[in-house]
Amino acid sequence: MGEMRNSEIPYLSLEPEVEASILRDRQAGALSPSAFDDDAVTRREDLPHDRATLARPAFVRDIEKIVNVPAYNRYAGKTQVFSFVNNDDITRRGLHVQLVARVAKGIGRLLGLNVDLIEAIALGHDVGHTPFGHAGERFLSKCYHERTGRYFNHNVHSVRVLDQLYPRNISLQTLDGVLSHNGEFCCQTLSRGSVHDFETLDATVEQCIADEGTIATLRPSTLEGAVVRVSDMIAYVGKDRADALAMGVIDSIDVFDSTVIGKDNARIINNMTIDIVNNSYGQDRIAMSPEAFADLKLAKRQNYEMIYAKEGMLDDASNYVDEMFEELYDKLLSDIAAGDEDSPIFRHHIRKLGTISHSVSAIDYLSEEPNQIVVDYISSMTDDYFMSLYQRLFPGHEKEIRMRGYSV
Repeated sequence: MGEMRNSEIPYLSLEPEVEASILRDRQAGALSPSAFDDDAVTRREDLPHDRATLARPAFVRDIEKIVNVPAYNRYAGKTQVFSFVNNDDITRRGLHVQLVARVAKGIGRLLGLNVDLIEAIALGHDVGHTPFGHAGERFLSKCYHERTGRYFNHNVHSVRVLDQLYPRNISLQTLDGVLSHNGEFCCQTLSRGSVHDFETLDATVEQCIADEGTIATLRPSTLEGAVVRVSDMIAYVGKDRADALAMGVIDSIDVFDSTVIGKDNARIINNMTIDIVNNSYGQDRIAMSPEAFADLKLAKRQNYEMIYAKEGMLDDASNYVDEMFEELYDKLLSDIAAGDEDSPIFRHHIRKLGTISHSVSAIDYLSEEPNQIVVDYISSMTDDYFMSLYQRLFPGHEKEIRMRGYSV
């Protein structure tokens, strides 16, 4: 592995004809014909205060709505990769969404796309994520599926958070990008999907919950959404390696293989950005070269083998997080069935949601399927909140939670 050293892989540059075209377009103030037009924005309700103005364009409004949703605050306390880590230098999900936004806006600006729409999708794409990263997502989906036959996936739940739990009349275009952002399904070319109304969006969301395989078929219906989707991968592949190096999970960046995109965060961001722009400029799709695509797939696979298999050290036999999810889920579900209004799910979730949602009443919310309410609550938790609540509800438990700090 790693026969070609990272320092031997060059930083790529824009092709001269592409760079010249971008400069001409900028001088003329021209956007891509495929850029999504603010005037075409679609919302569930045509409310006067949501109409675009010069001071607050359509998707700037979405950005402001998203960063002020209560769920956005909890990004800072949610794991990106490494759980049970007392180390402020390790990436949390709050930084991740900013990195995605930065990479995606860089690509989108070069391609002449709508960077406000890109930023809205990027900042909102993970608001429905669970504590403990993708491990927590698996554990919660398992609990939910065993009781209902339905599935939990963070991209689908992010739409629920923005559209139902904290309904702020977010645009269809932003919600579609959030739903379709799941970068685990890596494609060399991303063509636009066909979600052009809320009826189709709602049906697609329901299909994803009922049949997990549907997620593999999702395609963003704007090029802006496609840029965010590929930028999600670009943002985490290199940064997760930097975190793994800091945590001592890997000894050197040169344990990885690459011939095109590089092995470290800086080269991966630069070289993937340049490759995508070189292969997508002036086109009605987002594409990578075959060489960069093969390298990216290899990078993702090696990250899984060398980093994600440890998933925040959740493979440690002394951590029982999967069992803790099951116990907490069952306890909260029982509290709803018993109508125990002293339970945290009533005091900290149901009543609080009714107070701060602006549109959802506690009484109406309680009429929803109880498993859905439990899923809403657990997925909203930060890592620390989850552990604190478990310790309170199960005092004297013997399950050990091992934390890793700066001295690893």
